[in-house]
Order: sequence, then structure tokens, then C-alpha cells
Amino acid sequence: MLNSLLDWIEQNNWVIHVFGIVLATVLSNFILRRVLLRIQQKAELTDSLWDDTFLDAIKRPLLLFVWVIGLSIAAEVVEAVSDNELFQLTGLIRHIAIVLLLMMFLLKLIANVEESIVNKRALKNVDTDEVTVKVLGRLVRISVLITGTLVILQTLGISISGVLAFGGVGGIAVGFAAKDLLANFFGGLMIYLDRPFSIGDWVRSPDREIEGTVEDIGWRLTRIRTFDKRPLYIPNATFTTIAVENPSRMTNRRIKETFGLRYCDSGKVRSII
Repeated sequence: MLNSLLDWIEQNNWVIHVFGIVLATVLSNFILRRVLLRIQQKAELTDSLWDDTFLDAIKRPLLLFVWVIGLSIAAEVVEAVSDNELFQLTGLIRHIAIVLLLMMFLLKLIANVEESIVNKRALKNVDTDEVTVKVLGRLVRISVLITGTLVILQTLGISISGVLAFGGVGGIAVGFAAKDLLANFFGGLMIYLDRPFSIGDWVRSPDREIEGTVEDIGWRLTRIRTFDKRPLYIPNATFTTIAVENPSRMTNRRIKETFGLRYCDSGKVRSII
């Protein structure tokens, strides 16, 4: 019985290796989780929010990274004794997973920094424009997504130059099919660049029945809350063809009023003036 067990262990030595690797991965994940928790408790005692922002962004990707490395090593051990072609993709899957985890970390970090700056918690005594911060955050996130996608395509063996060439040709067709969507996109971009109004401004248009407080400026729509609390969702392309007044930026106020006087009070006109 003992000899049979030893023979089985010798023939299936890879099972013990895989079990050890998975066990080491679980222990590493547990230890790392405890270490990150201890660091987070120390960071909460400081006045700076940058360390909290960084830790909140890196915590989950780092824990998943340990699992990716551990399971990929275990898969390589199985690959040595298995004829399944699926295990031959272990290295490729690991590279893609690492790129995705890096993208997850950067996107979460950008979102946390944007939230901290908008709430003016990270930058004390500094006047920040909420619209500008949101625009920069969106542009950086788009850059991260595009870069990560191109890296993944390159990892899969797809030529980036061919993808870019196809994107140029396809972009023309998409441009004709979605011209209204692109018009709203560039209209929002012009709002961000020209800044005729910002979130919280009171705006109105003499050309349209638009008047209220700006609540949100998106890539496609701008939401304005009227004074009777009705939300107006206006496509950004509309603002490229209409005149917009921004009474919030008035330097002076003109009050026009008509005063009625009796004929018997004509002698008091000078005093009234």
C-alpha cells in the first residue's frame, strides 16, 4: 500500500507542486492584504489625501496581481505534463492580465485624484475649476484606455499599423453615420475650451427658451435646471448655433423702472430725481 502511494506521488509529482504554488499564492494574498490594511490605517492618520488615493487605487489590482502570477506559474507546471493546447496560452494570458490590471490601477487613480481635487480636499486654499478637472480626467482616461487596448492588440500579434489604417478608413464611414454624435462631442469640446459658462452658472439664451442653472456638462449633453426645477437636456451642438447669455458673470446690474407722478407733484420732480 505504501509502495503504491509512493509510486503514485512520484508519477503525479506535479500535483504537489501545483498544490504548493496555490497554497503559497493564498498565503501571499492574505499577508499582502494584512500589510495593505496596516499601511492604510497609518495613512488615515496623516493630513495628506494623496497616500489614501494611491492606496485605494492600487489595493485591488495588487491583490489580483498576486493571483495572476500564482495561477500562471501553476498553469506552467501543468503545461509541462499536459498535452492540452490551452495551457500554451498561459504566457499570453498573463501578459494581457497584467496590462488590464495596470489599466485598472490607472483608471481608479485618475478617478480618485479627480474626486479629491473637485471636492477641494487635496488642494487647500487653491481655486480649482470643476469643469477643467473633469475634462482633463476624461481625456487622461481615454488615453489610458486607447493605449492599453493597443498594447493588448500588439500582445495578441495584431499589427497596430493595420488597426490604425483600418481605423482611418472606418472613421470616415462612422463620421457620416454618427455626424450628430460627433457634432455634440465637438460642441462639448468647444464649451470646455471657450468656457462660456461653467457648472453653477446662471445662463439663458435669447434665441431659445433656455434659462436656468448649469448642473452638468457632458460630452454629448448639457443639463440645465430651470428656476421651476425642470431639467433641460440640451445637445452640445446647439450651443454652437445660438447666442448664450451668462448673467452670473455680469459686473454690474441695470435696473429699469417706471415711476408714475401726479401732475400736482410736478414741482417735486427735482427732489425725486
